[in-house]
Amino acid sequence: METELRERIINASLVLFERHGFHGVTVNQIVETAGISKGGFYHHFSSKDELLFVIHDIFITYVLERAASSNQQSLPPATRLRSIIKDFVSVFDIYKAHLTVFYQESIYLKPEHEEIVKRKRQQFKGIIQSVIREGVDTGEFRKDLSIEITTMAILGMVNWTYKWYQRSGEKSIEEIADYYIDLILHAVLSDSTK
Repeated sequence: METELRERIINASLVLFERHGFHGVTVNQIVETAGISKGGFYHHFSSKDELLFVIHDIFITYVLERAASSNQQSLPPATRLRSIIKDFVSVFDIYKAHLTVFYQESIYLKPEHEEIVKRKRQQFKGIIQSVIREGVDTGEFRKDLSIEITTMAILGMVNWTYKWYQRSGEKSIEEIADYYIDLILHAVLSDSTK
């Protein structure tokens, strides 16, 4: 019941923030849309600012936990990178509304919340870098790869998905993930592992 109420608040705010922007929405509108009391809102969130942070944190935590889990497996770097990219791309479908609000409204995050989000994004980037570094060190990936540029290319390419991905589009999110994986692995694998 508690989790369900929290989800109702988040879902109502996602719809409202997407439509009217963070500053165009009041707590009263959120509780009215969610069909709850103001006390119910403040039981779960100390403020609208905290709610915005939680919206951001949900998908960042999801993708970070999945990447950390993939990276802990005793598998070759290419297999781990494939798994990380697949989970990363899936987030644009699972948390589509969260991401839209994130990109529209992240400038309104409080500095302390922004710092947490930034730290998690850095951790995620670090996991991708470590997998690429290991792939280069073991010879599975090309020796001439720039670990930093390759990491930023992957993050940039996949992050841009939020701009154009539509559930009703020609390709499913799984097909898009497979396409990215194919593209990235063809770029990073050494000739001996292709």
